[in-house]
Amino acid sequence: MIRFSLRHAAALLLASLLFGCGGGTDSAQGGNMSGSTGGNTSGSTGGSTSGGTGGGTSGGTSNAAATATLVAKLGKPSRVLVGLGAGNSLAQMQSQSIHPDIVDTYLVGVGAGAWPTWNSPDGAYITYTAQAVQAYGATPMFTFYQMAQNGGGNLSGIKDATFMNNYWAQARLMYQRIAALNAPVLINLEPDFWGFVWAQAPGHDPAQIPAVVSSQAECSGLPNTAAGIGQCLVQMGRKIAPNALLGFPPSFWSGSPAEIGAEMKAVGAHQADFIVAQTSDRDAGCMEVASPPAECAGRTGSFYWDENNIATPNFHQSQSAISDYRTALSNGLPILWWQTPMGVPSSTPGGTNQHYRDNRVDYMLRNTQEYGDIHTFAIVFSSGGTFQTTINTDGGQFARLLSQYLVQGGAALR
Repeated sequence: MIRFSLRHAAALLLASLLFGCGGGTDSAQGGNMSGSTGGNTSGSTGGSTSGGTGGGTSGGTSNAAATATLVAKLGKPSRVLVGLGAGNSLAQMQSQSIHPDIVDTYLVGVGAGAWPTWNSPDGAYITYTAQAVQAYGATPMFTFYQMAQNGGGNLSGIKDATFMNNYWAQARLMYQRIAALNAPVLINLEPDFWGFVWAQAPGHDPAQIPAVVSSQAECSGLPNTAAGIGQCLVQMGRKIAPNALLGFPPSFWSGSPAEIGAEMKAVGAHQADFIVAQTSDRDAGCMEVASPPAECAGRTGSFYWDENNIATPNFHQSQSAISDYRTALSNGLPILWWQTPMGVPSSTPGGTNQHYRDNRVDYMLRNTQEYGDIHTFAIVFSSGGTFQTTINTDGGQFARLLSQYLVQGGAALR
């Protein structure tokens, strides 16, 4: 499929809207992963799989125990958690009495104008943001999105010592700031980047792309390759911030779930604490209109998922793809669905800016147990661009469905 995104610039803007950061000046563009739309799957029902034996949070316990253990570490109720991210401000949540379990925020850029300079120097943005989220009763989540600095798909920076020394310094700063919080924090490590590595690596092997890694004290002995970058992100996090819970987002742009699983295992994803799965980062209607905004242009195909799970794409195909990936990763990690679009269902294709149609919120909050049954511990809803639907433009859909979900007691963890 065609990949197109202004995710990097949009993320920076959305971060400023969410917490009022000073805002960087970087305008580099990131790639975009469209999630598992079912094209690579057989259309199975997405039932639970046996997976491996425990994830990074469980030390070899059962699937159900690993999922429950992770949720317990967050201090949250034993059910599938629900979160919000980019485009949805705490003020908007408060005005609608929405109290998510998780609030996600982007960290973007490397060097001048990057996230460490927002609000004040030395990465205080992480501290202020996390404390505001915690005060609202939610667990902070940060999407670490630095590799898009040089543009989506441009991997030249990973071989440049200056760029990578700055990159690693900021990764270290993130972990230090998180460690100082002395509370659990979720981290989503480099969306899109792993998809570009897959596409450009000889034989789709991330160990075949050179990178600057072992010069970092926390990562000496690790390979100087793209695979080593992922391994270093995990190793650095474990050494500096034991309270950080780490997740990797696979990119299902091409390749089977098993093939992508092999790539992500090489970069250390099986050593993390959870899997980051994505449904789609745009409202379906945004890609259906005749003249879409730039963030939705350049895509072809069907985008509105079949809630009856018969036609392609549909929800069970997406569930099946991530279940197959989880099995290939072979470590039984719990799943967090991330950047799930927030449009409102409609039988009429398209829509208008910030009012495009989609049915992910409706289906996933009405059928949450399906996700719990495949070892999901959380679903985080947010826009993947500045023209997408948010809780401020969805007519109260999210607030209403979340309230119903909580009144019913939530979906059981498996």
